[in-house]
Amino acid sequence: MQKTDKPLSGVRVLDFTRFFAGPYCAQLLGDLGADVVKVESPDGGDPLREQGPPYFKDNGITWYATNRNKRSIALDLRSDEGKQTARALCLKADVVLENFRPDIMGRMGLDYEALAADAPRLIYASISGFGPDGPDAGLGAFDLTIQGVGGYMSITGSREGAPVKLGTSAFDMLAGMNCQTAIIAALLQRERTGRGQRVMTSLLESEIAFLANAALEYLMTGQEPQKWGSEHAQQVPYKAFQTADGWAVIGAGFQGFFESFMKILGLSELVQDERFATMSGRVVHRGELYAMLDAEVRKWPTADIIARLEEAGVPCAPVNNMSQVFANQQVRHRGMQLTLNHPRYGEVPTLGPAMRYSGFDITDGWTAPPEVGEHSEAVMREWLG
Repeated sequence: MQKTDKPLSGVRVLDFTRFFAGPYCAQLLGDLGADVVKVESPDGGDPLREQGPPYFKDNGITWYATNRNKRSIALDLRSDEGKQTARALCLKADVVLENFRPDIMGRMGLDYEALAADAPRLIYASISGFGPDGPDAGLGAFDLTIQGVGGYMSITGSREGAPVKLGTSAFDMLAGMNCQTAIIAALLQRERTGRGQRVMTSLLESEIAFLANAALEYLMTGQEPQKWGSEHAQQVPYKAFQTADGWAVIGAGFQGFFESFMKILGLSELVQDERFATMSGRVVHRGELYAMLDAEVRKWPTADIIARLEEAGVPCAPVNNMSQVFANQQVRHRGMQLTLNHPRYGEVPTLGPAMRYSGFDITDGWTAPPEVGEHSEAVMREWLG
Protein backbone atom coordinates (compact mmCIF):
# COMPACT_ATOMS: atom_id res chain seq x y z
CA MET A 1 0.00 0.00 0.00
CA GLN A 2 1.09 3.55 -0.65
CA LYS A 3 0.61 6.42 1.77
CA THR A 4 -1.88 7.90 -0.74
CA ASP A 5 -4.20 4.98 0.04
CA LYS A 6 -4.63 6.06 3.64
CA PRO A 7 -7.90 7.67 4.77
CA LEU A 8 -6.35 11.06 5.64
CA SER A 9 -4.13 11.27 2.58
CA GLY A 10 -4.26 14.81 1.20
CA VAL A 11 -5.44 16.31 4.51
CA ARG A 12 -3.15 19.13 5.60
CA VAL A 13 -2.65 19.59 9.34
CA LEU A 14 -0.82 22.60 10.74
CA ASP A 15 0.35 21.58 14.19
CA PHE A 16 1.14 24.38 16.65
CA THR A 17 1.18 22.02 19.62
CA ARG A 18 3.98 21.14 21.99
CA PHE A 19 4.62 18.96 25.03
CA PHE A 20 2.42 15.83 24.97
CA ALA A 21 -1.34 15.89 24.35
CA GLY A 22 -1.35 17.95 21.16
CA PRO A 23 1.71 16.33 19.56
CA TYR A 24 0.26 12.89 20.32
CA CYS A 25 -2.98 13.85 18.56
CA ALA A 26 -1.07 15.14 15.53
CA GLN A 27 1.02 11.97 15.43
CA LEU A 28 -2.13 9.84 15.26
CA LEU A 29 -3.37 11.94 12.32
CA GLY A 30 -0.02 11.49 10.61
CA ASP A 31 -0.23 7.74 11.17
CA LEU A 32 -3.40 7.79 9.04
CA GLY A 33 -1.73 9.63 6.16
CA ALA A 34 -2.29 13.32 6.93
CA ASP A 35 0.44 15.78 5.93
CA VAL A 36 1.28 17.05 9.43
CA VAL A 37 3.47 20.14 9.56
CA LYS A 38 4.76 20.94 13.03
CA VAL A 39 5.45 24.62 13.71
CA GLU A 40 8.45 24.99 16.02
CA SER A 41 10.42 27.85 17.46
CA PRO A 42 13.83 28.33 15.82
CA ASP A 43 15.28 28.43 19.36
CA GLY A 44 15.27 24.73 20.13
CA GLY A 45 11.81 23.73 18.96
CA ASP A 46 9.29 21.87 21.08
CA PRO A 47 10.42 22.01 24.75
CA LEU A 48 9.82 18.26 24.92
CA ARG A 49 13.03 17.82 22.90
CA GLU A 50 14.95 18.91 26.00
CA GLN A 51 13.10 16.80 28.57
CA GLY A 52 15.48 14.26 30.03
CA PRO A 53 17.56 12.32 30.75
CA PRO A 54 17.37 9.86 29.19
CA TYR A 55 18.14 11.23 25.72
CA PHE A 56 18.36 9.54 22.34
CA LYS A 57 20.32 11.21 19.54
CA ASP A 58 20.20 14.64 21.25
CA ASN A 59 16.43 14.63 21.94
CA GLY A 60 14.45 13.61 25.01
CA ILE A 61 12.91 10.15 24.81
CA THR A 62 9.32 11.45 25.07
CA TRP A 63 9.85 13.58 21.95
CA TYR A 64 10.14 10.41 19.89
CA ALA A 65 6.93 9.01 21.40
CA THR A 66 4.80 11.86 20.04
CA ASN A 67 6.29 13.18 16.79
CA ARG A 68 6.63 10.52 14.10
CA ASN A 69 5.05 11.11 10.69
CA LYS A 70 5.49 14.89 10.78
CA ARG A 71 7.44 17.56 8.98
CA SER A 72 8.95 20.44 10.93
CA ILE A 73 9.14 24.10 10.02
CA ALA A 74 10.82 26.79 12.10
CA LEU A 75 8.80 30.00 12.63
CA ASP A 76 9.36 32.83 15.08
CA LEU A 77 5.79 33.54 16.16
CA ARG A 78 6.97 36.57 18.15
CA SER A 79 7.82 38.41 14.92
CA ASP A 80 5.35 40.01 12.52
CA GLU A 81 6.82 38.04 9.64
CA GLY A 82 6.41 34.77 11.52
CA LYS A 83 2.79 35.54 12.37
CA GLN A 84 2.03 36.47 8.75
CA THR A 85 3.59 33.26 7.49
CA ALA A 86 1.69 31.25 10.09
CA ARG A 87 -1.59 32.84 9.01
CA ALA A 88 -0.88 32.10 5.36
CA LEU A 89 -0.20 28.46 6.23
CA CYS A 90 -3.37 28.27 8.35
CA LEU A 91 -5.44 29.39 5.37
CA LYS A 92 -4.00 26.54 3.31
CA ALA A 93 -4.62 23.93 5.99
CA ASP A 94 -7.56 21.58 6.42
CA VAL A 95 -6.89 21.34 10.14
CA VAL A 96 -5.22 23.73 12.57
CA LEU A 97 -4.28 22.11 15.87
CA GLU A 98 -3.19 24.08 18.94
CA ASN A 99 -2.80 23.49 22.68
CA PHE A 100 -1.90 26.92 24.04
CA ARG A 101 -3.75 28.64 26.86
CA PRO A 102 -7.06 30.01 25.54
CA ASP A 103 -5.90 33.56 24.77
CA ILE A 104 -2.55 32.90 23.06
CA MET A 105 -3.68 32.18 19.49
CA GLY A 106 -6.02 35.18 19.55
CA ARG A 107 -3.19 37.48 20.53
CA MET A 108 -1.35 36.35 17.38
CA GLY A 109 -4.42 36.80 15.17
CA LEU A 110 -4.63 33.03 14.70
CA ASP A 111 -7.83 32.25 16.60
CA TYR A 112 -10.68 30.36 14.97
CA GLU A 113 -12.87 33.39 14.30
CA ALA A 114 -10.05 35.30 12.62
CA LEU A 115 -9.21 32.38 10.34
CA ALA A 116 -12.68 30.99 9.62
CA ALA A 117 -13.78 34.29 8.09
CA ASP A 118 -11.33 33.62 5.24
CA ALA A 119 -11.30 29.82 5.42
CA PRO A 120 -14.83 28.58 6.19
CA ARG A 121 -13.86 24.93 5.54
CA LEU A 122 -11.17 25.00 8.24
CA ILE A 123 -11.30 22.51 11.12
CA TYR A 124 -9.77 24.26 14.14
CA ALA A 125 -8.92 21.93 17.01
CA SER A 126 -7.95 23.08 20.49
CA ILE A 127 -6.65 21.07 23.43
CA SER A 128 -6.37 22.88 26.74
CA GLY A 129 -5.87 21.96 30.36
CA PHE A 130 -9.29 22.95 31.70
CA GLY A 131 -11.37 23.91 28.66
CA PRO A 132 -11.67 27.10 26.58
CA ASP A 133 -13.87 28.98 29.05
CA GLY A 134 -14.98 28.98 32.67
CA PRO A 135 -13.37 30.12 35.94
CA ASP A 136 -10.27 27.91 35.54
CA ALA A 137 -9.80 28.24 31.78
CA GLY A 138 -6.63 30.28 32.17
CA LEU A 139 -4.85 27.78 34.39
CA GLY A 140 -2.01 25.70 33.02
CA ALA A 141 -2.08 21.97 33.50
CA PHE A 142 0.12 18.92 33.43
CA ASP A 143 -1.05 15.32 33.51
CA LEU A 144 -0.08 15.13 37.19
CA THR A 145 -2.24 18.09 38.21
CA ILE A 146 -5.19 16.84 36.17
CA GLN A 147 -4.99 13.40 37.81
CA GLY A 148 -5.20 15.26 41.12
CA VAL A 149 -8.00 17.74 40.44
CA GLY A 150 -10.07 15.29 38.38
CA GLY A 151 -10.18 12.62 41.05
CA TYR A 152 -8.20 9.83 39.44
CA MET A 153 -5.44 9.87 42.05
CA SER A 154 -8.05 9.48 44.79
CA ILE A 155 -8.96 6.04 43.41
CA THR A 156 -5.46 4.90 42.41
CA GLY A 157 -2.96 3.29 44.74
CA SER A 158 -2.89 0.67 47.46
CA ARG A 159 -5.82 0.51 49.86
CA GLU A 160 -4.02 2.13 52.78
CA GLY A 161 -1.40 4.01 50.82
CA ALA A 162 -0.90 7.49 49.42
CA PRO A 163 -2.57 8.56 46.15
CA VAL A 164 -0.60 7.30 43.13
CA LYS A 165 -0.18 8.75 39.65
CA LEU A 166 -0.71 6.38 36.74
CA GLY A 167 2.54 5.10 35.24
CA THR A 168 2.37 7.23 32.08
CA SER A 169 0.91 10.61 31.14
CA ALA A 170 -2.33 8.81 30.48
CA PHE A 171 -4.66 11.81 30.26
CA ASP A 172 -2.37 13.73 27.94
CA MET A 173 -2.65 10.76 25.59
CA LEU A 174 -6.38 10.36 26.19
CA ALA A 175 -7.00 14.04 25.39
CA GLY A 176 -4.95 13.59 22.21
CA MET A 177 -7.00 10.55 21.24
CA ASN A 178 -10.26 12.36 21.93
CA CYS A 179 -9.12 15.30 19.82
CA GLN A 180 -8.14 12.99 16.96
CA THR A 181 -11.62 11.45 17.02
CA ALA A 182 -13.23 14.91 17.06
CA ILE A 183 -11.13 16.08 14.10
CA ILE A 184 -12.02 13.03 12.02
CA ALA A 185 -15.72 13.49 12.87
CA ALA A 186 -15.53 17.16 11.85
CA LEU A 187 -13.80 16.24 8.58
CA LEU A 188 -16.56 13.72 7.90
CA GLN A 189 -19.25 16.30 8.60
CA ARG A 190 -17.47 18.79 6.34
CA GLU A 191 -17.87 16.32 3.48
CA ARG A 192 -21.65 16.63 3.92
CA THR A 193 -21.99 20.32 4.76
CA GLY A 194 -18.98 21.94 3.09
CA ARG A 195 -18.20 23.85 6.28
CA GLY A 196 -15.57 23.48 8.93
CA GLN A 197 -15.93 24.10 12.65
CA ARG A 198 -14.04 24.39 15.89
CA VAL A 199 -13.59 21.29 18.03
CA MET A 200 -12.38 21.39 21.61
CA THR A 201 -11.28 19.04 24.34
CA SER A 202 -9.22 19.32 27.48
CA LEU A 203 -7.25 17.18 29.85
CA LEU A 204 -9.83 17.79 32.58
CA GLU A 205 -12.86 16.81 30.49
CA SER A 206 -11.04 13.77 29.11
CA GLU A 207 -10.15 12.66 32.63
CA ILE A 208 -13.64 13.20 34.06
CA ALA A 209 -15.28 11.29 31.19
CA PHE A 210 -12.78 8.47 31.77
CA LEU A 211 -13.90 8.06 35.39
CA ALA A 212 -16.86 6.13 33.93
CA ASN A 213 -18.27 3.66 36.50
CA ALA A 214 -16.23 5.14 39.36
CA ALA A 215 -17.95 8.49 38.84
CA LEU A 216 -21.36 6.85 38.49
CA GLU A 217 -20.80 4.99 41.75
CA TYR A 218 -20.57 8.35 43.48
CA LEU A 219 -23.37 10.02 41.48
CA MET A 220 -25.79 7.13 41.97
CA THR A 221 -25.00 6.12 45.54
CA GLY A 222 -23.34 9.16 47.10
CA GLN A 223 -20.49 6.91 48.24
CA GLU A 224 -16.89 7.85 47.53
CA PRO A 225 -15.07 5.15 45.49
CA GLN A 226 -12.05 3.79 47.31
CA LYS A 227 -8.50 2.95 46.29
CA TRP A 228 -8.18 -0.77 45.66
CA GLY A 229 -4.64 -1.21 44.36
CA SER A 230 -4.87 -4.09 41.89
CA GLU A 231 -7.98 -5.43 43.63
CA HIS A 232 -11.57 -5.13 42.42
CA ALA A 233 -14.33 -3.58 44.53
CA GLN A 234 -16.95 -6.19 43.57
CA GLN A 235 -14.87 -9.27 42.62
CA VAL A 236 -12.73 -11.50 44.82
CA PRO A 237 -10.22 -13.03 44.13
CA TYR A 238 -9.07 -10.48 41.60
CA LYS A 239 -5.65 -8.83 42.04
CA ALA A 240 -1.89 -9.13 41.67
CA PHE A 241 -0.44 -12.02 43.66
CA GLN A 242 3.22 -12.35 44.60
CA THR A 243 4.68 -15.62 43.34
CA ALA A 244 7.90 -17.42 44.20
CA ASP A 245 9.81 -15.42 41.59
CA GLY A 246 7.65 -12.45 40.60
CA TRP A 247 4.02 -11.41 40.30
CA ALA A 248 0.91 -12.70 38.55
CA VAL A 249 -2.51 -11.12 38.13
CA ILE A 250 -5.42 -13.49 38.58
CA GLY A 251 -9.08 -12.65 37.95
CA ALA A 252 -11.06 -15.51 39.47
CA GLY A 253 -14.02 -13.71 40.98
CA PHE A 254 -16.77 -15.46 39.03
CA GLN A 255 -17.87 -18.78 40.47
CA GLY A 256 -16.51 -21.16 37.82
CA PHE A 257 -13.14 -19.43 37.81
CA PHE A 258 -13.01 -19.43 41.61
CA GLU A 259 -13.70 -23.15 41.82
CA SER A 260 -10.99 -23.92 39.25
CA PHE A 261 -8.50 -21.67 41.06
CA MET A 262 -9.18 -23.36 44.38
CA LYS A 263 -8.71 -26.80 42.82
CA ILE A 264 -5.31 -25.80 41.42
CA LEU A 265 -4.21 -24.50 44.83
CA GLY A 266 -5.50 -27.59 46.63
CA LEU A 267 -8.04 -25.52 48.54
CA SER A 268 -11.30 -26.92 47.16
CA GLU A 269 -12.77 -27.03 50.67
CA LEU A 270 -13.02 -23.22 50.54
CA VAL A 271 -15.68 -23.51 47.83
CA GLN A 272 -18.01 -24.98 50.47
CA ASP A 273 -17.03 -22.50 53.18
CA GLU A 274 -20.07 -20.27 53.73
CA ARG A 275 -17.82 -17.22 53.91
CA PHE A 276 -16.48 -17.81 50.41
CA ALA A 277 -19.17 -19.84 48.65
CA THR A 278 -20.59 -16.80 46.81
CA MET A 279 -18.97 -13.81 45.19
CA SER A 280 -20.74 -11.41 47.55
CA GLY A 281 -19.48 -13.42 50.50
CA ARG A 282 -15.94 -13.35 49.17
CA VAL A 283 -16.15 -9.57 48.82
CA VAL A 284 -17.23 -9.23 52.46
CA HIS A 285 -14.54 -11.63 53.69
CA ARG A 286 -11.79 -10.68 51.26
CA GLY A 287 -9.16 -10.18 53.97
CA GLU A 288 -9.57 -13.69 55.36
CA LEU A 289 -9.58 -15.28 51.91
CA TYR A 290 -6.58 -13.36 50.64
CA ALA A 291 -4.55 -14.29 53.72
CA MET A 292 -4.89 -17.95 52.67
CA LEU A 293 -4.52 -17.44 48.92
CA ASP A 294 -1.49 -15.17 49.19
CA ALA A 295 0.39 -17.82 51.17
CA GLU A 296 -0.39 -20.54 48.64
CA VAL A 297 0.34 -18.55 45.50
CA ARG A 298 3.76 -17.51 46.86
CA LYS A 299 4.78 -21.20 46.68
CA TRP A 300 4.44 -21.25 42.88
CA PRO A 301 6.87 -19.99 40.23
CA THR A 302 5.07 -17.51 37.98
CA ALA A 303 5.34 -19.59 34.81
CA ASP A 304 4.00 -22.71 36.54
CA ILE A 305 0.89 -21.16 38.05
CA ILE A 306 0.15 -19.21 34.86
CA ALA A 307 0.37 -22.44 32.85
CA ARG A 308 -2.02 -24.24 35.18
CA LEU A 309 -4.48 -21.35 35.27
CA GLU A 310 -4.45 -20.93 31.50
CA GLU A 311 -5.06 -24.67 31.06
CA ALA A 312 -8.10 -24.33 33.34
CA GLY A 313 -9.36 -21.22 31.53
CA VAL A 314 -8.90 -18.89 34.49
CA PRO A 315 -8.04 -15.29 33.46
CA CYS A 316 -4.44 -14.57 34.45
CA ALA A 317 -1.20 -13.01 33.27
CA PRO A 318 2.34 -12.42 34.46
CA VAL A 319 3.21 -8.88 35.55
CA ASN A 320 5.83 -8.18 32.91
CA ASN A 321 8.58 -5.59 32.88
CA MET A 322 9.44 -3.87 29.60
CA SER A 323 11.98 -6.46 28.47
CA GLN A 324 9.41 -9.19 29.04
CA VAL A 325 6.71 -7.19 27.23
CA PHE A 326 8.75 -6.90 24.05
CA ALA A 327 9.88 -10.52 24.25
CA ASN A 328 6.25 -11.65 24.50
CA GLN A 329 5.31 -13.87 21.57
CA GLN A 330 1.98 -12.16 20.92
CA VAL A 331 3.47 -8.66 21.13
CA ARG A 332 6.14 -9.72 18.61
CA HIS A 333 3.60 -11.40 16.35
CA ARG A 334 1.42 -8.28 16.23
CA GLY A 335 4.37 -6.07 15.29
CA MET A 336 4.25 -3.72 18.25
CA GLN A 337 7.96 -2.90 18.03
CA LEU A 338 9.00 -1.12 14.84
CA THR A 339 12.02 0.80 13.58
CA LEU A 340 12.00 4.05 11.61
CA ASN A 341 14.97 5.61 9.85
CA HIS A 342 16.16 9.20 9.84
CA PRO A 343 19.03 10.59 7.72
CA ARG A 344 20.82 11.92 10.82
CA TYR A 345 19.44 9.96 13.76
CA GLY A 346 19.70 6.62 11.99
CA GLU A 347 17.43 3.88 13.31
CA VAL A 348 14.73 5.11 15.70
CA PRO A 349 12.57 2.63 17.64
CA THR A 350 8.82 3.28 17.65
CA LEU A 351 5.68 1.47 18.76
CA GLY A 352 3.29 -0.28 16.45
CA PRO A 353 -0.29 0.95 16.00
CA ALA A 354 -3.17 0.09 18.29
CA MET A 355 -5.51 -0.31 15.31
CA ARG A 356 -5.20 -2.25 12.05
CA TYR A 357 -7.25 -2.05 8.86
CA SER A 358 -7.96 -4.55 6.09
CA GLY A 359 -8.01 -1.82 3.43
CA PHE A 360 -4.54 -0.35 3.96
CA ASP A 361 -1.32 -0.82 5.89
CA ILE A 362 -1.32 1.93 8.52
CA THR A 363 2.45 1.67 9.03
CA ASP A 364 3.33 2.15 5.35
CA GLY A 365 5.41 5.26 4.80
CA TRP A 366 5.88 6.07 8.48
CA THR A 367 8.74 8.50 9.09
CA ALA A 368 10.96 9.27 12.05
CA PRO A 369 10.44 12.46 14.09
CA PRO A 370 12.07 15.43 12.33
CA GLU A 371 14.80 17.85 13.27
CA VAL A 372 13.76 21.44 14.03
CA GLY A 373 12.97 23.19 10.74
CA GLU A 374 14.01 20.18 8.70
CA HIS A 375 11.24 20.70 6.15
CA SER A 376 10.82 24.49 6.17
CA GLU A 377 11.83 24.99 2.54
CA ALA A 378 9.77 22.08 1.22
CA VAL A 379 6.62 23.09 3.12
CA MET A 380 6.85 26.72 2.07
CA ARG A 381 7.22 25.65 -1.54
CA GLU A 382 4.41 23.08 -1.46
CA TRP A 383 1.88 24.98 0.67
CA LEU A 384 2.61 28.58 -0.30
CA GLY A 385 4.30 28.29 -3.67
